[in-house]
Amino acid sequence: MAKKTKRTRARVSEGGGRQKPWLWGVIGVALLLLLAGSVLLLRQPAAPASPAEATLPPEVDVAQAYRLYQQGAFVLDVRTPQEWDEFHAPNTTLIPLDELQNRVNEVPRDREVVVICRSGNRSQVGRDILRQAGFTRVTSVRGGLRAWRAAGYPVE
Repeated sequence: MAKKTKRTRARVSEGGGRQKPWLWGVIGVALLLLLAGSVLLLRQPAAPASPAEATLPPEVDVAQAYRLYQQGAFVLDVRTPQEWDEFHAPNTTLIPLDELQNRVNEVPRDREVVVICRSGNRSQVGRDILRQAGFTRVTSVRGGLRAWRAAGYPVE
């Protein structure tokens, strides 16, 4: 009986119940790869949830601007206070172009921004100031408030 026991021990020590260190290495590498992949996925920027979160074109015509206005976009008028007093679109915000750089924090980052002026030139500069400040959902209105009023959109 003693010989039988020695043979059983010999078989076990030959690999029947022995640990396989290379297997633990493979498992460890697999776990590291899974962890690294998870971290990379978490660091990826989220895709826009809706078209409203996508980047706007640099310039829109007055009809597109009015649609954005109706959908709740923040309309930023960059004209002078005197021009504003003459007429402006209702429920819009005045920040004169020469003050915009210092007042960027007054423009909401969680909404689309439509920059407008009298004819469309200053609004392009205003749009560029906002883009340099990190805004992506910002556009300017081609034709400005002249085109807005000529199209029959509301002014006060």
